Amino acid sequence: MPDSIASLGANLAGSLQAGSVRKDDPYKVLKAAQQFEALLITQILKSAHDDSEGWLGTGDDKAGSSAMSIAEEQFAQALSNRGGLGLAQLIENGLTKSTNEPGH
Repeated sequence: MPDSIASLGANLAGSLQAGSVRKDDPYKVLKAAQQFEALLITQILKSAHDDSEGWLGTGDDKAGSSAMSIAEEQFAQALSNRGGLGLAQLIENGLTKSTNEPGH
């Protein structure tokens, strides 16, 4: 999990440097921060349960596992859009601060 989180952070930082999220577009900064938080929440949810139990603990079930994965992603996105764990706000503040500094 830490490797995937590090790569997510690198992708977010790379998009800022590439200019896809600019300091004059606060909506894009907020959305990028919310998406990043949703990905973190998804990783937390996935690590919180054992995939080997299958759907509702009945055994190995690929369809149930896929359904659970989709549900986790949707729940994480909804949670992040409504304030989540507060990470999106912190990320947004950090990105806004770093892009508004002289030389950026």
